Amino acid sequence: MPAQQIKTTILTFAALIAFAANSVLCRWALDVYQIDAASFTSIRLLSGAAMLGLILLWQSNALPKSASQHKPSSRLGALMLFMYATSFSYAYITLDAATGALVLFAAVQITMVSLAMLSGYRMHRQEWLGLLLAFAGFIYLMLPNIGTPSLFGFVLMLISGMAWGVYSHLGRHAKNPLRDTANNFIKTIPMLVVLMLFTFSQAQLNMAGIIIAILSGALASALGYIVWYAALRDLSSTQASVVQLGVPIIAALGGVLFLSETISMHLAIASLVMLAGIALVIQCKTE
Repeated sequence: MPAQQIKTTILTFAALIAFAANSVLCRWALDVYQIDAASFTSIRLLSGAAMLGLILLWQSNALPKSASQHKPSSRLGALMLFMYATSFSYAYITLDAATGALVLFAAVQITMVSLAMLSGYRMHRQEWLGLLLAFAGFIYLMLPNIGTPSLFGFVLMLISGMAWGVYSHLGRHAKNPLRDTANNFIKTIPMLVVLMLFTFSQAQLNMAGIIIAILSGALASALGYIVWYAALRDLSSTQASVVQLGVPIIAALGGVLFLSETISMHLAIASLVMLAGIALVIQCKTE
């Protein structure tokens, strides 16, 4: 395996771990400590912006000398990041984890594959087969736990998945993952100010929820998205969409390691099918 492919694989896997951790942290803060969705989103993105700003100051050679080169996509990236994070938090108020995950990752896949095809990319047969196989395994994994979703939560999670799909698609063109990710987070601040002004009276804060939101923003989001942007440069849109189906598997393994949960035969079968589909897509030669 070429050195660059090994590097991309490591970066991708690290990003998926961050995504899984982020999902767990969000549900933990909202469900267990009852922090409100707007506060969680605001603290998450603000702490992410602060972390990235500190990294840029520490690595002076990474400071953008010609930030104007990517201003249009950075503004769009910031908007997509804000829409994803806000819709995600509010959707999980009414959706259970399995239903939310199915809607989110289905929307991500459809969005990224559609954008790739609109850009002129034509999927290989092997990619179609891998995509269908991975998604079939994902549905098989989620079906026993899927409840009837609320329309409000369903629409919000659909918006969140579409926004994340566009954000990931834009990230494939990032030349400096650290700078571009920092710009995206920093440019969400005006949007967060407006969100906080409209939701201030409904805020529900506690120290545990705040700490979890900070961890979600500074570690799982800020650092995780830098790694994801770096990996995206060597992944096709189809590959980037399909590999994210590995997040529920990683989350399940995290439950085994940290929550003493057991791996059922159902989970093992679903994981093998999904991983087989992901492998087909990753091994396909891109044009």
